[in-house]
Amino acid sequence: MNKPTVIIGAGLTGLTTAFHLVKQGKNVLVLEKNDLIGGQIQTIEKDGFIFETGPNTGTVSNPEVAELFYAMTPGCKMEIANSDAARRLIWKDNKFHALPSGLLGGITTHLFTWHDKFRILGEPFHQKGSNPDETVGALAARRLGKSFLDYAVNPFISGIYAGNPMTLVTRYALPKLYNLEQNYGSFIRGAFAKAREPKSDRDKLATKKIFSVEGGLSHLIEALADTIGKEKIVLSADAIKINHHENEWNIDYNTKEGQQSLTAERIITTVGAHALSALLPFVEKSEIDKIACLRYAPIVQVSVGVKNIGGRDFNAFGGLIPACERKDILGILYPAACFRGRAPEGGMLFSFFIGGINKSYLTELSDIEIENIVVREFHKMLGFPANIEPDLIHIARHSYAIPQYEKDTGERLAAVERLQKRYCRLVIAGNLRDGISMADRIKQGASLVI
Repeated sequence: MNKPTVIIGAGLTGLTTAFHLVKQGKNVLVLEKNDLIGGQIQTIEKDGFIFETGPNTGTVSNPEVAELFYAMTPGCKMEIANSDAARRLIWKDNKFHALPSGLLGGITTHLFTWHDKFRILGEPFHQKGSNPDETVGALAARRLGKSFLDYAVNPFISGIYAGNPMTLVTRYALPKLYNLEQNYGSFIRGAFAKAREPKSDRDKLATKKIFSVEGGLSHLIEALADTIGKEKIVLSADAIKINHHENEWNIDYNTKEGQQSLTAERIITTVGAHALSALLPFVEKSEIDKIACLRYAPIVQVSVGVKNIGGRDFNAFGGLIPACERKDILGILYPAACFRGRAPEGGMLFSFFIGGINKSYLTELSDIEIENIVVREFHKMLGFPANIEPDLIHIARHSYAIPQYEKDTGERLAAVERLQKRYCRLVIAGNLRDGISMADRIKQGASLVI
């Protein structure tokens, strides 16, 4: 019998994996506990605005991203952010400042102290670190200085992980940065050396450009599902339990039609670490706990639309707020400044982010309290006068938004490896390993077909 490869989870990782398996002619079945596909990737069209309730953008940081879009149906087109996306803002002293992108900007910016600006000149000569579990914050302070930690690295980490740079371990959270220091002794020397390295035609597909999809990221999700075949995706698959007996995989789950059972050739889980204990009851508690204890940053994302901004300038990717500025907002993205059709002509769309690891308690506020924070900062931080109010406010809550690659990551990865060796044809995937970005998820999905 042609038993299927069963993929648990119809988010980007699961659908990308299924897409590649189907392209190879494999029998696939995707089980999703929710009643819609895409996981955290959801696009909504309302009142002339097109906004995301989960990830807003991705980066073409590896060839797999470009290759996936080349293989997509003509109706799914990657959209590269316009040049405004290169301008990033940092909040300091009650206003946004452009993050410098060149030597002159680095000298004249008010974000960093003169001591740390001169310190950068000596960065290539600093001794490389010897602690494999050094945090991002400790590394930044050691090589760049405190002002760079406060006004560049801290908001950068907030924007990616909604996390604390003093707890995220560099070799897991930012492996490319870690390897620059370890392999070349310096960020600056490493960056120049990497730029001089010859690249294959495939390597050149990785451009590091910011991307979305024309009409929103859900179009990518739908295109993946169309290729897989929606009859191979089971929604509202509740109480999924995987059992392993005499080298055979049996799966029980419930649907609206009742209890279902099947036998699988291979199992690939792409769900969050917190869901694995119930999913894999045959694994010893002491072992699964090493994976399931992964900490996630909770996030509230608030989409705010304004139909008439009165000619105000929001030509940037968005603004990030350092923790030392003590605001209730992690950052504000400007999607309509980067992608076409996200707001009515003359209007603007913003994405406010609240919560994260350091201020998780804010995610427990009521919708009214969240809205009050956003409207307050809409006026104070974005400069809208009191007589202009948002035309759209949409609140999306994510209790398990972003995994934190902290000191226990090594133990978690070792536990995953042991389970995959112990149980043949079991793959534990998803953002609990191999990176958290859309590009990381696409790359992992492509790698799981082997």
